[in-house]
Amino acid sequence: MNLILLFPQDFSNSSQVLLADPRRVEHITRIHKAVAGDSLKVGLANGDVGRGVITQISAGQVSMRVELDTPPPEASNIRVILGLPRPPMLKRSLQNLAALGVKDIVLLQSARVEKSYWQSPQLTAAKIQHELVLGLEQSCDTQLPQVRFAKRFRPFMEDELNTYAGTDDKLIAHPYSQTSCPYNQKDPLVLAIGPEGGFLDKELDSFCDRGFVGVTLGSRILRVETALPYLLGRLGAT
Repeated sequence: MNLILLFPQDFSNSSQVLLADPRRVEHITRIHKAVAGDSLKVGLANGDVGRGVITQISAGQVSMRVELDTPPPEASNIRVILGLPRPPMLKRSLQNLAALGVKDIVLLQSARVEKSYWQSPQLTAAKIQHELVLGLEQSCDTQLPQVRFAKRFRPFMEDELNTYAGTDDKLIAHPYSQTSCPYNQKDPLVLAIGPEGGFLDKELDSFCDRGFVGVTLGSRILRVETALPYLLGRLGAT
């Protein structure tokens, strides 16, 4: 992790932090090989970034004196609607989305999404937050994305999408579209990406009927976890 993400419960007062969870403690002591007196980059979840000076390491705990004085990186102007991937791919996708600054994610049911995926433990709030935190720590960000579920395709499309997307630009990634994905979009944008196998033609049409424009990265068929960072980087998410 390039940043130690802190949470309000870690603070004993405004500048003193005690970490006792194994993951962060192990990373500080075994990966950073930090000792008392060392300074590490830290950030408060949904707050500022700064430095933490280690004051004590003992019995699986790390104490730090922290100063938070710098805003986190600017959020992406892109919101993402993602056909729910398989659980292992979802983990990597959430990490990538968080690392690239996306702050609003809709996980969508579509015809090629196995309904059993919604029963996965990976969709618990704790598991989702864990993957988002890993992405934030990688990119030195602190702002946790919002993740919402749309478990029924048609009601989402008919009752929610127009309000959700509003007047923002709207793109849907599809390998057989005729329009190349643009570069460095400056205006707010909603990007829809299908699950493995993509959206059905009628689903694609349903998006396009609501103002989405189909775009492609070329003739290669990419996995979701590969297409996501490619699309977001090309569109200028960071």
